[in-house]
Amino acid sequence: MTKAPLHHILYIDDEEDIRTVAQMALEMVGGMSVAVCCCGRDGLDAARANPPQMILLDVMMPDMDGPETLAALRADPALAGIPVAFMTAKIRPEEISELMKLGAAGVIAKPFDPMILADQVRNVWDKF
Repeated sequence: MTKAPLHHILYIDDEEDIRTVAQMALEMVGGMSVAVCCCGRDGLDAARANPPQMILLDVMMPDMDGPETLAALRADPALAGIPVAFMTAKIRPEEISELMKLGAAGVIAKPFDPMILADQVRNVWDKF
């Protein structure tokens, strides 16, 4: 069975500049539709209202961090199957391993290259 092409992404990050660059890169370079949220709680609400094919999630956020947001996504039967990739500056092998143990589909390093971000996201999607 062939997996559907990746079109609809939700990106959750508390840094507006990074959200803007990622959204532009994924939409303009990658041809995807990207919804953005500034925090885990808003991201959960957005995912419930319009479930994305994939979620990109910052690790370090105030209030509800990335791992807590991922746990909340996995606890919701309607959202539990959506692949989630963390986007983080914490990219030492042991940090990546910990994030993958939490159930992440992948980890994308920050800072990212806007010209290859869509390819990195599709690589995670293809492996999920």
